[in-house]
Amino acid sequence: MQGDRLVAAEQTQLARQSKNWGLLFINLGTPDSTSVRDVRRYLREFLSDPRVIDISPVGRWLLLHLFILPFRPKKSAHAYEKVWTDRGSPLLVHGRDLVAKVSAALGDEVRVELAMRYQNPSIASALKRFRDRGIDRLVVFPLFPQYSSAAWGSAVEKLGVEANRLWNVPAIQVVPPFFDHPAFIGACAAQAKPVLNDLSPDHVVISFHGLPERHVVKSDETGGTHCLQADSCCDAIINANRNCYRAHSFATARLLATALDLKPDQYTVAFQSRLGRSPWIKPYTDLLINELAEKGVKSLAVLSPSLVADCLETLEEIAIRADADFKARGGEVLHLVPSLNSEDVWIKAVIEILHDALSLETGGFAGVGGRASEGPGAADPASVPS
Repeated sequence: MQGDRLVAAEQTQLARQSKNWGLLFINLGTPDSTSVRDVRRYLREFLSDPRVIDISPVGRWLLLHLFILPFRPKKSAHAYEKVWTDRGSPLLVHGRDLVAKVSAALGDEVRVELAMRYQNPSIASALKRFRDRGIDRLVVFPLFPQYSSAAWGSAVEKLGVEANRLWNVPAIQVVPPFFDHPAFIGACAAQAKPVLNDLSPDHVVISFHGLPERHVVKSDETGGTHCLQADSCCDAIINANRNCYRAHSFATARLLATALDLKPDQYTVAFQSRLGRSPWIKPYTDLLINELAEKGVKSLAVLSPSLVADCLETLEEIAIRADADFKARGGEVLHLVPSLNSEDVWIKAVIEILHDALSLETGGFAGVGGRASEGPGAADPASVPS
């Protein structure tokens, strides 16, 4: 009850101090439909991003147009068909529900919008909707708990590009990555506890979206002498790995395991959704799940705390494909813990994260346009993001 009163007080304070400002959530993106054409359009934009495929422009074009776009859209379209809902893409559906609930919590004085880094609704269209309503002060909330250049960095960069196209550039404050925020960890734990209590799994996999190893090395603030140089490189967040996605992921996993009373031998951290032949951060989720089944694990719970909304990577990659592989090797039950989506506990967490990031006690917006954030950790020095 006391926690609910605190959240209610924060909602009131946000609404009172937020007249004529907008809140923009940004997630990664989704095709407009399951047609091969729409999936190809989405993949072309997504994989053309130099922060995603960080090789030479010529190499990226050749890779995309000779090896990916001729083949992958059809396969991906088939995967999307398995998880598409009557309301559309699960990622978009959950995003819209999140907007509706947060908007109701904050009140009419705050305009809340959703944008996708790739495809629709676009960041440019969201900025136009704010401008048309006379809103020149924005708080932007990238829905990526852990920092990566490919997701958080790309979204904020695109935001700056689109904002700086405008003659009247809005004032923007960006919420930093929230991988270790107590409200986020608490929401994830609250979502997982009923599943774990009911299933009593033999093992828990905490699966994060993967990244190429070279992305991690490029985030190393020492220039390459720390990240992936030792098995212990992600045991703690320090200056060298403060911008490391892998270090953020392990930090989230440790905090979540503590909140769920999981001992070190009861869970394993892994990384999914790898693409191409270059090495990605390990261990790989699909191989780990197969190995666990072969070792005699019969019941398995999978958490995905890098994805705040269920999407292709959770609903198809884990709940369908990984489940089939697990059972084919002797496993009996694989249970995907639902993402936070638009659950009430996540709405409360969002309010708390906003409250802390905005530092409403001292007030004020920081930054203008593409210079909105001085870096992932600028808004909250107590939370060192990667």
